[in-house]
Amino acid sequence: MALSVDSSWHRWQRRVRDGCPQSPSEATPLLLAEKETRNYNPAQQRVVFPNNHAFHQDWAKFSRRYSSNRICTTKYTLFTFLPQNLLEQFHRWANLYFLFLVILNWMPTLEVFHREITMLPLAIVLFIIMVKDGLEDFRRYRFDRQINCSNIQIYERKEQSYVQKCWKDVRVGDFIQMQCNEIIPADILLLFSSDPSGVCHLETANLDGETNLKQRRVVKGFSQQEVQFQPEHFHNTIVCEKPNNHLNKFKGYMEHPDQTRTGFGSESLLLRGCTIRNTEVAVGIVIYTGHETKAMLNNSGPRYKRSQIERRMNRDIFSCIGILFLMCLIGAVGHGLWNGTFTEHPPFDVPDAKGNYLPLALGGFYMFLTMIILLQILIPISLYVSIELVKLGQVFFLHNDLDLYDEETDLPIQCRALNITEDLGQIQYIFSDKTGTLTENKMVFRRCTIMGHEYSHQENAKRLETPKELDSDSEEWTQYRCLSFPARRDQGPATVRGQGGSQPLRRSQSARVPIQGHSRQRSMGRCEISQPSVAFSSSIEKDVTPDKNLLSKVRDAALWLETLSDGRTPKPSLATASSIADFFLALTICNSVMVSTTTEPRQRVTMPPSTKALGTSLEKIQQLFHRLKLSSLSQSFSSTAPSDMDLGESLGANIPTTDSEERDDGSVCSGGYSTDGGYKSSTWEQGDILGAGPGASLEEVLQAPALSLAGPELCYEAESPDEAALVHAARAYSFTLVSRTPEQVTVRLPQGTCLTFDVLCTLEFDSVRKRMSVVVRHPLTGEIIVYTKGADCVIMDLLEDPGCMTDTDVEKKMRKIRARTQRHLDLYARDGLRTLCIAKKVLSEEDFRRWASFRRQAEASLNNRDELLMETAQHLENQLTLLGATGIEDRLQEGVPDTIAALREAGIQLWVLTGDKQETAVNIAYACRLLDQTDTVYSINTESQETCDSILNLALEEVKQFHGPLKPDGKLSGFCLPSATPPPTSGAAAPDVGLVIDGKTLNAIFQGKLEEKFLELTRYCRSVLCCRSTPLQKSMLVKLVRDRLRAMTLSIGDGANDVSMIQAADIGIGIAGQEGMQAVMSGDFAVSRFRHLKKLLLVHGHWCYSRLARMVVYYFYKNVCYVNLLFWYQFFCGFSGSTMIDYWQLIFFNLFFTSLPPLVFGVLDKDISMETLLALPELYKSGQNSECYNLLTFWISMADAFYQSLVCFFIPYLTYKDSDIDVFTFGTPINTISLATILLHQAMEMKTWTIIHGLVLAGSFLMYFVVSLVYNAICVTCNSPTNPYWVMEGQLSDPTFYLVCFLTPAVALLPRYFFLTLQGTYGRSPILRAQKIDRLPVDKRELEIQSWRSHQRPATIPGEAHPTNRLGSPASGQSFRSSSPKNLSPAERRYKEDWVLPGERCSRDHTRDDPYSGDSWAKFSSGEHLLLEPSRMVASGQTNSNRPFSWGSHRRSQSSLTI
Repeated sequence: MALSVDSSWHRWQRRVRDGCPQSPSEATPLLLAEKETRNYNPAQQRVVFPNNHAFHQDWAKFSRRYSSNRICTTKYTLFTFLPQNLLEQFHRWANLYFLFLVILNWMPTLEVFHREITMLPLAIVLFIIMVKDGLEDFRRYRFDRQINCSNIQIYERKEQSYVQKCWKDVRVGDFIQMQCNEIIPADILLLFSSDPSGVCHLETANLDGETNLKQRRVVKGFSQQEVQFQPEHFHNTIVCEKPNNHLNKFKGYMEHPDQTRTGFGSESLLLRGCTIRNTEVAVGIVIYTGHETKAMLNNSGPRYKRSQIERRMNRDIFSCIGILFLMCLIGAVGHGLWNGTFTEHPPFDVPDAKGNYLPLALGGFYMFLTMIILLQILIPISLYVSIELVKLGQVFFLHNDLDLYDEETDLPIQCRALNITEDLGQIQYIFSDKTGTLTENKMVFRRCTIMGHEYSHQENAKRLETPKELDSDSEEWTQYRCLSFPARRDQGPATVRGQGGSQPLRRSQSARVPIQGHSRQRSMGRCEISQPSVAFSSSIEKDVTPDKNLLSKVRDAALWLETLSDGRTPKPSLATASSIADFFLALTICNSVMVSTTTEPRQRVTMPPSTKALGTSLEKIQQLFHRLKLSSLSQSFSSTAPSDMDLGESLGANIPTTDSEERDDGSVCSGGYSTDGGYKSSTWEQGDILGAGPGASLEEVLQAPALSLAGPELCYEAESPDEAALVHAARAYSFTLVSRTPEQVTVRLPQGTCLTFDVLCTLEFDSVRKRMSVVVRHPLTGEIIVYTKGADCVIMDLLEDPGCMTDTDVEKKMRKIRARTQRHLDLYARDGLRTLCIAKKVLSEEDFRRWASFRRQAEASLNNRDELLMETAQHLENQLTLLGATGIEDRLQEGVPDTIAALREAGIQLWVLTGDKQETAVNIAYACRLLDQTDTVYSINTESQETCDSILNLALEEVKQFHGPLKPDGKLSGFCLPSATPPPTSGAAAPDVGLVIDGKTLNAIFQGKLEEKFLELTRYCRSVLCCRSTPLQKSMLVKLVRDRLRAMTLSIGDGANDVSMIQAADIGIGIAGQEGMQAVMSGDFAVSRFRHLKKLLLVHGHWCYSRLARMVVYYFYKNVCYVNLLFWYQFFCGFSGSTMIDYWQLIFFNLFFTSLPPLVFGVLDKDISMETLLALPELYKSGQNSECYNLLTFWISMADAFYQSLVCFFIPYLTYKDSDIDVFTFGTPINTISLATILLHQAMEMKTWTIIHGLVLAGSFLMYFVVSLVYNAICVTCNSPTNPYWVMEGQLSDPTFYLVCFLTPAVALLPRYFFLTLQGTYGRSPILRAQKIDRLPVDKRELEIQSWRSHQRPATIPGEAHPTNRLGSPASGQSFRSSSPKNLSPAERRYKEDWVLPGERCSRDHTRDDPYSGDSWAKFSSGEHLLLEPSRMVASGQTNSNRPFSWGSHRRSQSSLTI
């Protein structure tokens, strides 16, 4: 039971009395009676003194300790660029390795090549990277200089005025004056705003990508300034927390001269990089500057991720080092053995100056080092550069894929991480958010329940069944142009005239997050209306068709409000009407929605509609209501046909009234009446209505509004789509939010009267409390009312206990309302609706005064501020009275079911991690094919670790009976999704398994060390659904699967709560949706729709992996094959370290002759066409199993390289044996043969042939001959004493050269050709089969694909039954059902149809007693397809509730496992 305000107040006083220290307490500063001397601790807190005459000395002393506002994001300076860049490059061990070889070659005894030649490759690589880094850093320098030199108005103490200075001159404690549309230069505490209510509007697109305006408020005590802020009158000291990177957290207090304190938080902090909007002037004092601002502390730079291929490649490079070490060791030993065969020193063994000869051991060591220099290219230094270039090419084609471009948002795919594109082809687990990722995040009001009565809104449901939604802006503008409005009196600059007439201006000044890449030109007319003027304001979200039954009830609510305004006692029959009024008032007030107009979408409405010269008093309005016949009112309310007149028109007209001074509280005024509620989305406020005097008849009242539509339509700008949907729903019933300020909110009632509520306190929504509350003073009754909305699982636990009621009738009524509301909530959840509960509470003046004092003390505290604020919220939000609940629909995105089905066929396990309630998430899971009706679904809900352990054991035992033990992974490399061995006794195919689990169960798993059992169970499941999970739990699950199973993971989400999950996965993908751009900015890739994931993974992921994997294997083969030629020659040159190929030819071979074909291969090659990959998703499994690049393929390529090098060396050797040719004449055919063999090997690997492929291969071969002919013709003394002069020219005139060059490559490539032929003929690999299908004509290809897919579908075996088992949990005492397939009865088939289409039944069918008895339900539990039917678990000894659709109440103490 929650504590009352009184008990919390005494507990708070006791805590202060017992634990108050002698020094000023930051936790309870306002409770100290005596004044304390100032005592600050700069090590734990930041103290800010203002830069004015009163505090100038203190400011000069403290500001010196803080950093300046000058930013520097560059890595280098002019003096540190060269040494620092070289140091960074030599952190790569490959560069260190080649630097070591260069140093060795400079030693005279070890010199193999010319020193300059050895330095050339390393110098070229270092120079290219140095130029790239230098250009990038120079761009950063220019950007920093532009930012630092931006202008801003800074208060100058000596001149007593604001002076224009640069951003870099801003210091902590300076006063800054900012104008509208200016960017904030530092983190500034807001002290003044030109807005009368002390509000400043920010656009935070530069920080989080969200273009919705955020409100920041002036520090308490500074909001009532009538004139411009005077810095010299500011005599306060600011104490706040040290700089940190929490964008949404800030705490501190302002100490006044009398040592009283005023607390403030993030609601008063203007962050650097944000833009001032809709506020003419804002003044603040600088808190954090430069690199200590929150924006800069969050700028951690790009994250570097290593792909799986790169990790595999690093291991294989160590294998190449081992091969190199072995070859060098053979060379050293061979050198010693060779020299040992001479009885005396040979002529080539030259002694030193003293005539001494090197010992054989030392000579062998020198030869070992010489061989390292000679065979250095065995380690492919150019591979790293080639991979980077290939990935750039892959990203280019990925970015320009029109199928991944979203025309509605004008966004292509973004690639923010260039080094992990190939990982897209190896994903094994996908973790997805639900709201905004699988769904559209367009919240549409569907139905509601008020005081236990459900209103199904059938007309609204029919409207939402429209298959295709029109463009919101064009639809609204078309409706506006079709309506015949009278001429408007003023046509200011707020409209734009074009060919189609004048259209309201759109929000054009809002900054958008810079999107990498391009934008595509749209057709004329669409580009102007592509974006709604305000977020969450499309026609499908705004247009709400009222329920006719609820409309009639709103009439009574209007009459109830009339009795309140008249001062009369409400009738008992109007008690329900009061709840309806409170329900819609809560929807209208309890939010943070900003009101604007269509003509000025970003200009906030802060004043209620003008009363002008209205001379009729409120009493005359009341007299009009008395004269109105109730029958006429009923007739006007019961109309269900859509019309231009809404509820407001049927209740009242624009009757002139006197000024607001005639009211004692001044809070009731008359405003324009709405035509905005019932049906139309293009609605306008009414102005003065002529002829509607005090004696106007009802017909005149109803007809008058249609004659004059003078005001622009109200726009609602919300931070979340849920809030916008509820406000639009309330507006449909003419409870219209007219204006909002931090102190007041104005609501227009159905009868046209405007009520202005004083906002006493607002408790914002947070993910911990899962609710929001607003404390207001009712203008008619003077009561202090708390309106609360939040998640049903939270609100239901905070309701007033009916057992405390003294009146038994009231107690029974309350229990009945709660029970009915819970049933309606379960119904909404089964329909896939998002549910929110609405509640209220009335406070006494004394209770609120105590609580407000409690709240102020918590706000002024510096230590444990968040905990204290949470505690104050809990003290207020208890003993609530339930008003009702709402059901909001969030429809699936287009293509989501097909995408999920394709990803599952590809062998990818999909987990959905959502914060929604379990019933809603399960329904969405069935709708998007995450779960199937034939699946066996385990639902686990428990808080007990022992119960969770028992349930996991039972579930594993049950699953293993059907699937058998997991097969061990038989692959040499790569993780394969486990397959299960079916038990030999089972003759039918085992059913697919799904798992549904909630956040409390996840806590039990993590705290109870049950991760291994949980993972073992999930490996049998093809889908996992985690409900009520927190952002931390999401990231923990991703890390658990990634680290324990060593699987490739991908996370996709659209909101800030998905950032931790996105960053924890191997690949993070953000969706540019309705919830800002935080997910996009933290992800490696960004898409606009979930359906883009299908082509991104199945096509581009497969291509990127296949291309890069085969290119890496080819690079290893190429280098090993070529370097072995030099190694074989050592056996015939006495292991002297000499070469038969010219040094420059060795350099040119890798630099020019064989560098371009692998790049083209890695960028353009397609092993399978896009159409086939999309039609056969299971081809994706080749990447999951690392079939293109694993340990086996690496060593096969190494063996092939050794064989081809033997052939390429020994066939020319045997040909020219016993001849008198020189060494270069012998080496030139070998070099030519090896080049031809390597290029032809590349050609055999290519699966796609285009003109580019042919030109590159032919051009590389021809370039070799051209360069060789020119080089051999001009190089007379290039390599004295042996020179390659005229060698190539001589070889081209020798027929033997041609014979050897044609014969040797054929012999070298014969084994690989034979292997590829056998593989293509007899291979059963799906990839090979798909390649054969690609070569068929289109009609035959489609037939083959259909035949393939038909064989993949598992055949159902009717009549097969699995054994029925009874599961029991000893810890929980619950009963669990297993089902055995039998034939369904007709009633049971109807029951199944109700589960598949839960929204088809009328709402009253759900509220009455369930027609199925316990026997019929027991019979149905043996279903044909092992259906999961949700059932409420009961303890042993209790009877079943016989409600198969009841998922359980908000109480989560029960545990359930339902099969």
